[in-house]
Amino acid sequence: MVDIRERVEEDRGLLKKIQTYIPGFKGYRQREDLRDADRMLRAQLSQKIALQRRGLEECRGILMQSPGSKELEMIGGLISQFKKVEGVVSHAATGYSGIAADISVNEDELERLYEYDASMLDHMVSISASIDSLKDALMAADETTIFRDMMNIKARITDFEDKFGDRLRTIEGTGV
Repeated sequence: MVDIRERVEEDRGLLKKIQTYIPGFKGYRQREDLRDADRMLRAQLSQKIALQRRGLEECRGILMQSPGSKELEMIGGLISQFKKVEGVVSHAATGYSGIAADISVNEDELERLYEYDASMLDHMVSISASIDSLKDALMAADETTIFRDMMNIKARITDFEDKFGDRLRTIEGTGV
């Protein structure tokens, strides 16, 4: 995976490059670039969640072809949860701390926030594998595996949601 922080730094325009040489402004510019990189990373993460949600919607289409399928309600709930998580990720706090902020977020904490968000990509790989397994089970009409895979997907997206919810509290040191 390309480190977006490096890309943001490389793509600085002339004005932003000049800002890095102004005393007192260099730190501000670096923090803003880190926030931009984290925002872009979260946008990618949100897109990956949307892709997995579309995979679940495909599974729902397969289920709809089976009359009286009891799993339709469960997969509808999963799709709703994916939509909610997608919104949470795309609109998550960026670690901004203004002049009179209650909690100041420094450059090291912004770096940790980026790393935390990057680690969330690993969750998407395991969720994707679970959805692929569900598709296979649906095609084979293996009810035991279908239920197991749905429960696995539910557990994985709930874990993702919980860990993502802890991200800013962890970085700020305010988690209880």
